[in-house]
Amino acid sequence: MVVLGIDIGGSGIKGAPVDLATGEFTADRVRIETPQPADVPAVVKTVVAVAGAFDPAASIGITFPAVVQHGVTKTAANVDASWVDAPAERLFAEALGKPVTVLNDADAAGVAELEYGAGKGVSGLVVMVTFGTGIGSALFIDGQLVPNTELGHLQMSGLHLHGGDAEDYASDRIRESAELSWPDWAERVQTYLRHLHALLWPDLIIIGGGVSKKADRFLHLVDVPTTVVPATLQNNAGIVGAALLAARNAGVA
Repeated sequence: MVVLGIDIGGSGIKGAPVDLATGEFTADRVRIETPQPADVPAVVKTVVAVAGAFDPAASIGITFPAVVQHGVTKTAANVDASWVDAPAERLFAEALGKPVTVLNDADAAGVAELEYGAGKGVSGLVVMVTFGTGIGSALFIDGQLVPNTELGHLQMSGLHLHGGDAEDYASDRIRESAELSWPDWAERVQTYLRHLHALLWPDLIIIGGGVSKKADRFLHLVDVPTTVVPATLQNNAGIVGAALLAARNAGVA
């Protein structure tokens, strides 16, 4: 079965139809720049444009860089503040004329990795960490998602750093804006992941987001006392996970 997945990010909104039997795209991905400001009307319009590039889908899964509870976006760290308490699932469903599932972007990526990728068949506690505009996280216990963990907002001040959110210290956005070398950024990633490990003691950490396709540049420099691997689906994981969750909610997967 083919279901459409759309991934809303701080810099781009991406979508593709997904073959749920394999987790692979059935058409080339379409990407449109995230509008600025990324307010409700502008993002909804862009999502409709992405969806319109493909044949009509029976159901659509949409990721969002925020806490999502019962279809409502509760935070807006990397998008416009108008998304706080917005009925996102209803707004997208009305605009698209289709059943829609909206979920946190890192949760969607994690679901895809546990179904098709680096976390497949792994028991115990697995953490997916996505490095991009911010830092997203997804937590799984024996394959079951614990949604909306937001571990990218851990406070780093206790580690004698500059303080503030972890994503303001170790996100890929910070690597680029501060013009950090890969080794210097790897040291920050290591500090963050060690902090995360000390709190959770996961059996596996999966590194996702766009930077996962450049894992050979930094991951060998990161030393954490558990297994750390790059995401198999790389930056496509959010689209795939969104499609899978939409199909499950529709009772067809």
